[in-house]
Amino acid sequence: MQLIRKTGSDNMAASHMLVRKYKQIPYLTFPLLEQTGMVRHLFSTRMGGVSEGIYATMNLSYTRGDCKEAVDENFRRLAEIMGTTPGRFVCAKQTHTTNIRLVTEKDCGKGTVSAADYDDIDGLITNIPKIVLCTSYADCVPLYFVDTKHKAIGLAHSGWRGTANRMGEKMLDAMGRAFGTRAEDVVAAIGPSICRDCYEIGEDTAEDFKEKFPDEWRAFLLEGRREGKYQLDLWEANKRILLKAGIAAEHLAVTDICTCCNSEYLFSHRASQGKRGNLAALLEIS
Repeated sequence: MQLIRKTGSDNMAASHMLVRKYKQIPYLTFPLLEQTGMVRHLFSTRMGGVSEGIYATMNLSYTRGDCKEAVDENFRRLAEIMGTTPGRFVCAKQTHTTNIRLVTEKDCGKGTVSAADYDDIDGLITNIPKIVLCTSYADCVPLYFVDTKHKAIGLAHSGWRGTANRMGEKMLDAMGRAFGTRAEDVVAAIGPSICRDCYEIGEDTAEDFKEKFPDEWRAFLLEGRREGKYQLDLWEANKRILLKAGIAAEHLAVTDICTCCNSEYLFSHRASQGKRGNLAALLEIS
């Protein structure tokens, strides 16, 4: 798997993701998160599963029209990498909000072996070991959080709406209320997602960022190639949100992998014009 790596993205700490393989299943990890010694994590690719057609092959969504049995098997294979079963997964139910759920044992299996009894959840937090938090992607930004002092974790989905509404900051606030988390004790990562070069947005979206980031928008919102269009750098925007919230630069990894540039290996909504499956970010306290 020869991934295109983005250069000049101001990567921090041990940012470059590693390609690992379990049996015939490739997946991605952050060295910085591994170095905490307290979590297992991964970001899936679209390879190593059993789905077919536009979902080929490691689709991890039950809602896009794929065969349920194929998605079941794909989740089983990812669970095996994590040394567990799909019954220990807890999945978000994403609608581009900044709503966050405190996950407990009673949530295990929701979104995989049973239906989730919650809606509009784009962030998950827990301090219980062996629960696998799971969020879904096909260009939006995965945010990983590891509180090394209080032994707690968080995983969030942050597209342009979540980023505009500072999902990363809200995750830290939620972890602070639930576990006593302080930003200075957190190791975080910004995962594979669409890069600035591939992400063209319109005037309305750009105006939202200008309004919500009046002093910073020029750092991540550039004039586009066409009139009335802009190129949005979600990596830079989320990095600034997390640094401003108090995460130390040496505790933050920023991906160098764009889903759209690598649509042969990673599902991309933009590259496929919506004809695709979903990737997954996974995180658990080991």
